[in-house]
Amino acid sequence: MRTSFDASASFSPAPAFRMAWRGGWLCLGLVLVTGCADPAPPADTAPKIETRKTIGKTTQEVMELPEALAAGGVPAEMSITGEGLDAMTSDAYRTSVGKMAMIAVQQKMQVVEAEKGPKPMDHAEFMKKVIGKGQPDGIQLPMLPYYQEYSYDPEKKALVVIDFPAKREQRKQETTGAAGL
Repeated sequence: MRTSFDASASFSPAPAFRMAWRGGWLCLGLVLVTGCADPAPPADTAPKIETRKTIGKTTQEVMELPEALAAGGVPAEMSITGEGLDAMTSDAYRTSVGKMAMIAVQQKMQVVEAEKGPKPMDHAEFMKKVIGKGQPDGIQLPMLPYYQEYSYDPEKKALVVIDFPAKREQRKQETTGAAGL
């Protein structure tokens, strides 16, 4: 019979250690059996927004204004409004290429009107006579960011830049998640 308390005799770390190992193996087994697959995305998600390279790239794509507005487009802000160096730099590039394209189109329209006289021009005629899509002397417009497109306004007889805020927001959600981080 013991009369004094012996701590080493009453507690052994071996059973607790074995229990922890068994728990670890059990968790590992559950992970292996159930798998680590990502959950399936919701079926109603929109297709991912494709960005595009803009620097040094050109295009001859010009949308019809009613079509662009119906697709959720709004006339783009053609001024530098960003805060911070990165935002100001990208705003300056985006704004300057848009304005350069507008000037090039305006000059080409003046040449066309000088040769053939001023008259209303629909989108098809604008694409043929001014942009010259697929022609060697056609205007090559600077590529805009993925969330902007060129459009022709037949009332003003001018090229305009249309901004698609939904594309920008969708891309933000795709890259930063719902939390916006």
